[in-house]
Amino acid sequence: MSITQLFDIELPIIQAPMAGVQDSALAIAVSNAGGLGSLPCAMLTPELLKKQLIILNQGTDKPVNLNFFCHSPPAPDVEREKGWGRALQPYYSEFSLDIDAIPAGAGRAPFSAAMADVIEPFRPKVVSFHFGLPDAALLDRVRSWGSKIISSATTVEEALWLEQQGVDAIIAQGLEAGGHRGIFLTTDMTTQAGTFALLPQVIAAVDLPVIAAGGIADATGVKAAMAMGAAGVQLGTAYLLCDEASTSNVHRAALTAVGAEHTALTNIFSGGPARGIVNRIMREQGPMSSDAPAFPLATTAIAPLRAAAEAQNNGDFSPLWSGQNNSGCKAIPAAELTLQLMGE
Repeated sequence: MSITQLFDIELPIIQAPMAGVQDSALAIAVSNAGGLGSLPCAMLTPELLKKQLIILNQGTDKPVNLNFFCHSPPAPDVEREKGWGRALQPYYSEFSLDIDAIPAGAGRAPFSAAMADVIEPFRPKVVSFHFGLPDAALLDRVRSWGSKIISSATTVEEALWLEQQGVDAIIAQGLEAGGHRGIFLTTDMTTQAGTFALLPQVIAAVDLPVIAAGGIADATGVKAAMAMGAAGVQLGTAYLLCDEASTSNVHRAALTAVGAEHTALTNIFSGGPARGIVNRIMREQGPMSSDAPAFPLATTAIAPLRAAAEAQNNGDFSPLWSGQNNSGCKAIPAAELTLQLMGE
């Protein structure tokens, strides 16, 4: 089954939810163009989420995907936090920042009953999850609204697990994808495969629609994924320069600069593996650092450095999320890009 039937949309295109570089404006534009726009919700408070949902409802009557994380918050590790502080101290000194003033908080919260309370009146067409799924009670609550449930799998084993939990479709997230890996059954990064290696294996293993994600940047890539049996395609990096994206000027400059194609998986910015353009902090500390606290606890110590550097138009400490193929990034309206992805 194509995702056009499953989600009641016109085009088999999902705009990947991208926390930190978009709000409802991008989702509205893609949904109104016939694709499935997505709103990243993991960094929103319940109050901010409600505001965004009201804006979504005012901007489109088409289906929209609400995306949540469902990680298990780690217990604080004082010694590891101290080690991370020591690793970052030279940078704090460089910017005359006080490392003892690092704010508390994880920056990203898993899906919860409080979030469910906010979204229930809106009854979204699609709810997606990253890092597995929430507990059965929360999942049943989402199903009770008539919402379709999808989640990311980075291995065949994860896809089979998701199928057993009763999801409606699976996103096969290849290693090329920008942003956070959806990996959740293991921490072994050697299990991670590229999109066009993972996609046919997942399709063969499950009896559900499979959505291809990672490294797909244009109509040719979309056509190739669909020819391999994908029910649809999810793209994020291609939308980063669109008019409706809130991608920072520093991030936009990095995406169009020489060397933008050099990306790597890094845990520097959040504690979890995520793909971004290689910058100074990644080169000097990792990109995968054993000092970084577990996801998402690394976020708060990097934030002051990022803010100080970006104030100088410097992306040395910014999470410059991007997939391995950024050739489809275009500074055009998102609706126009969505149609181009279908060759229309």
